[in-house]
Amino acid sequence: MLVRPSEMTGRPDGLDSETLSEPTFRGILLTGLPGFLREGFLPVGAFYVGLQLSGLAAGIAASTALSFLIYLYERRAGRDGLLVRISLGFVLVQAAIGLLAHSATVYLAQPVLINAAWGVAFLVSTAIGRPLAGALACAWYPFPHWFRQTAPFKRVFGIQSLVWGSYFLARSAIRLIALLQGSLESFLAIVFLTGTPVMFLLIVWSIRHAMRNLDDADVEPPAELTPSGRGATLGVEHTFDTLPNPGDANADRTPAGDLEVPHGLRRRARVPAHGS
Repeated sequence: MLVRPSEMTGRPDGLDSETLSEPTFRGILLTGLPGFLREGFLPVGAFYVGLQLSGLAAGIAASTALSFLIYLYERRAGRDGLLVRISLGFVLVQAAIGLLAHSATVYLAQPVLINAAWGVAFLVSTAIGRPLAGALACAWYPFPHWFRQTAPFKRVFGIQSLVWGSYFLARSAIRLIALLQGSLESFLAIVFLTGTPVMFLLIVWSIRHAMRNLDDADVEPPAELTPSGRGATLGVEHTFDTLPNPGDANADRTPAGDLEVPHGLRRRARVPAHGS
């Protein structure tokens, strides 16, 4: 692929270059698929079981509790904090509205409408040149920050954002019709049929599409990278953590003012505007 560990001159997004492995279809799929299955199956299943056993409140409570456990698991596993918090926040709002309305239809309609909003967000993100599919793909593979700014990255995930946005809008329309005109059981069947099987196929397509097209892209890392993997700004002072020279007699001394960096020295360097 275009980005190989040997080509990295900095530490992309806090990762040493040696830890950024060559992406494989199996590796990417196994990274994101378990979380997709957890979030797609468990809360809805818990709601249905609780609803059948003890009523609407029990169903909402079971779904909310399980979503909170998933949140704790995802945070403990180091998943993207912002996305996980947004998901948990939506679950809590959905539960509150469902309980206040005391309606299973109102409770179940909320994620349908949110999916439609996601569809619009995917389409708008493509129009403004910041494809949402690319941002979400970083949870499956740690693309370096500089690479996310390249034209091939935006083109590939722009196409995927259009596909995913169209899917979410179509899925929301089908589910809303089923919810308003059918039974709870038929709605849950529609949720499954328009959800997991179709999304799995789209995920497989997305991974293969990205790997095939990004592998053919001809881009190089910037000449200068800061330790975060971002391109260094010319004429601006940057801070670097560097290891001391083992041959230096003072290598084992902790310099004043650098106690927060016990295994390296912190130095400042100015990247000249003319590269000299």
